[in-house]
Amino acid sequence: MTDLELPLGRRTAFYRIFEILPLLLSIAWVLTPVLLSLIDPFLGAVFVVVFIIVWLVKVIAMSIRSIQGYGLLNKAQKVNWRHRLEDLENSEAALSSTPTKTISWQSGIHNHNLERLMKRNKHLKPSEVYNLIIIAVYNEGRDVLEPTIQSILASNYDMGHVFVAIAYEQRGGREIAATVNSLKKQYAAKFRGFYTIEHPESMPNEVIGKGANITYAGRKLHRILIKYGIQPDQVIVTTLDSDNRPHPEYLAYVTYEYIVHPNPRHSSFQPLALYLNNIWDVPAPMRVLATGNSFWNIVISQRPHLLRNFASHSQGLAALVDMDFWSTRTVVEDGHQFWRSYFRYDGHYDVVPIYVPIYQDAVMAGKYTRSLKAQFVQLRRWAYGVSDVPYVAERVLTSRRTVPFLDGFIKLVQLIDSHVSWASAPFILLLGAFAPLFLSSESSRSIVAHQLPSIAGGIQTVAMLGLVVTIVLSFRLLPKRPKRYTWVRSIFMLLQWALAPMLAVMYGATAAFNAQAHLFFGKYLNEFDVTEKKVVSHDG
Repeated sequence: MTDLELPLGRRTAFYRIFEILPLLLSIAWVLTPVLLSLIDPFLGAVFVVVFIIVWLVKVIAMSIRSIQGYGLLNKAQKVNWRHRLEDLENSEAALSSTPTKTISWQSGIHNHNLERLMKRNKHLKPSEVYNLIIIAVYNEGRDVLEPTIQSILASNYDMGHVFVAIAYEQRGGREIAATVNSLKKQYAAKFRGFYTIEHPESMPNEVIGKGANITYAGRKLHRILIKYGIQPDQVIVTTLDSDNRPHPEYLAYVTYEYIVHPNPRHSSFQPLALYLNNIWDVPAPMRVLATGNSFWNIVISQRPHLLRNFASHSQGLAALVDMDFWSTRTVVEDGHQFWRSYFRYDGHYDVVPIYVPIYQDAVMAGKYTRSLKAQFVQLRRWAYGVSDVPYVAERVLTSRRTVPFLDGFIKLVQLIDSHVSWASAPFILLLGAFAPLFLSSESSRSIVAHQLPSIAGGIQTVAMLGLVVTIVLSFRLLPKRPKRYTWVRSIFMLLQWALAPMLAVMYGATAAFNAQAHLFFGKYLNEFDVTEKKVVSHDG
């Protein structure tokens, strides 16, 4: 079996080179307009203009995909996926009978799936499939956890086929143990099974993080399900954070895709993470960042070849058993799970988009300043996915390679490019046009200095149309305004977007640089920084 583990302790020289590389590339890219301007201001100007034009093309493409993704989201949510599951129970009867259910989206694909299942000698039926939901908890309160359980219960799916497990941390204290056991007493009878599993602290060869917690729970739950006589291929595992609330159609939808997929063991299923649970309550900077991240998830769902595991997602238990569940050695176990799966199955692995959301909380940690800090820490943790660069490089560029070289190499380049762009692009877009201005000589300043800012400004103005698309769609996605807020709050929700360029640098780029610097200096993030969860009561 392919060795999937991340190194602990001392790294090889090869590994260290690729830990150092992302920060060097990010700094070099930011300094490129400066260095070119020192050689010849015209070169610096050309670089900045070309960079902004390329970014404009990307913005246009992202705007188109935002609109398309919003349309898919609306259509997928209107489908009764439980009815489609009923069709899969007896494909032949479903095709031969007169349709009695309205199928408004992908009806042709649905019929094609029914025909394919009829031709298979053996396939799972919905009545044979179970959903196991693992809710990862640190020390969150009942006011955060209970709505998550209630949202699962509100699913358009048979709860007799749902197992729920709350995986909580011993280091979270006695109060969390009391909370989860109280919830178990209240809700256990409503599911096929309900478990509370405490992850012991200070276990060997583990970093402090979600991956270790849910892996410990997953191993135990695997043994429990075997005692039930349920085999791993019959089980879909979904991991949730304490504040995650699946759309009512999610469980039926993911079960449908799992059954019709030609090779579900070599796949995982990625819903849309939308940070809208508390969007009316959080400070303006958090709202802008949360909405931007939500739309990025919608955009990337349109490009399955670039889609990666992120936040909450689903994967078959058989696959998880194959790779000993999730990594216990990283604080970004979600994104890293893509690479574990990719290398475990020698490159034969894909991520299937699920076009319904799992709603999550935007960052809110009580006091304003604490929220600002918590937001940075969360983004830095996401950006620490850069730690996958040496992991992937080692398994693509050395004798350890088990995947097709070209595919692996392209994925490695895409991975590096995404993290370098994350860190460098906001700085170049915001400040790059000023390099030729300040570094050009008096003789050339009239041409370079005065033309470039206007050219760059004009292109960036056009690019702002992409932001307009995001603003319009974000208002359509917003949950209903709470009664505790007046219409004035909506005005502030519009004006907040003036913060977007500044936040891209202050939070996006600096968080990425910080994560890359940790990797560069070998100061590894070995402890998961839990994002503090706060709930606003009805009285505010």
